[in-house]
Amino acid sequence: MTASISVAGRWYGENLALAGHTTSTENNDIFIGQDHLRLSSNVIRFEEQRRTGAAERADLYLTWPGMQGYTDGTRTLFNNVNHPESLIFLQVSQSTMSRDMSGRLEPIYQHLFDGTALPGPAGLQRHAMKESSGYGEEVFFTADRGGDTPYAVRCILPETPATSTSADCQRDIHAGHDLVVLYRFSSQLLPHWQAIDTAVLNYVNSKLAP
Repeated sequence: MTASISVAGRWYGENLALAGHTTSTENNDIFIGQDHLRLSSNVIRFEEQRRTGAAERADLYLTWPGMQGYTDGTRTLFNNVNHPESLIFLQVSQSTMSRDMSGRLEPIYQHLFDGTALPGPAGLQRHAMKESSGYGEEVFFTADRGGDTPYAVRCILPETPATSTSADCQRDIHAGHDLVVLYRFSSQLLPHWQAIDTAVLNYVNSKLAP
């Protein structure tokens, strides 16, 4: 489980510059399970996914906070791997679980927390994980959201901001009829957790075809 975040962080950073970027805004009608997404080519990360038809998943990348794809104006944000806080990565696929990360917090994750929670950025609570949990050096950040389900995100925190990656933290949410959106972002963006969560959900919902 730990490896999934640490390996993802290195992979995203090392391979970002190799991605086949495009400024094309041609729409692609992508069908994932029961959901129909209409996505422009410049937000789809991989060239082979930029096509109309059925797909298992769609990998997207967007600027933060603009939530824009690759353009002449945003080119430097995509090509500069030294500023991972400039991008957010989304993986959209058909949901295989009835609960998203927030829904799994109480029945699963809370039982794996170790010790007293520590204060985190912007109202978050930081939780260490038990050695026997299988999460290694990962930490969880949670927050109460009133009547909504609690916020939860898992992270591997870098030793210094300079070693942060675009995949330090990951969270999954449900969207559409039957979609799960796994999104990854730099730990430097944790103070903006509320805005990011809202922006990701709104973005995916806005791309659902009527």
